[in-house]
Amino acid sequence: MSKILKVIIIIILIDVVVIGGYFGFKLLSSKKSQPDTDKYEWVRVDEYYSPKDYIEEYILTDSKAKELLPVFIKNYGRDKKVLKRFRGKNFVSPSEAQIKLQYRSLADWQLIDLKYTDENEREIKRTILYVQEKDSWKVGDFGILIQ
Repeated sequence: MSKILKVIIIIILIDVVVIGGYFGFKLLSSKKSQPDTDKYEWVRVDEYYSPKDYIEEYILTDSKAKELLPVFIKNYGRDKKVLKRFRGKNFVSPSEAQIKLQYRSLADWQLIDLKYTDENEREIKRTILYVQEKDSWKVGDFGILIQ
């Protein structure tokens, strides 16, 4: 082989190693940046459940009125990493600033997964963004968490 051909092969091999290392590093770092939703536990809410806050009390009361008990909730609270994975009707991967723009008098927000079985025996799972404006809580958006 000529010297020029050997130099070209060495340059190509170096490029392949560098590009492979770059994309391998990106792949590993993207998996680390995903929030760990497994650390949150599903909690069974039935007529004997003691709510921890207003949102859980609202879910209990609403589910009791609609005869959907038991329901299961996974309360993410104000976890901003999980919020970034939220896809809803009004928001796609929102930040807290975007929620504040939509709800001018925003006092607080919480993100909750809700799972229940409807009257047709289908399992329904949705993620709900609750917002507190002044003194009242309401549903701000609903959707899913993406992987």
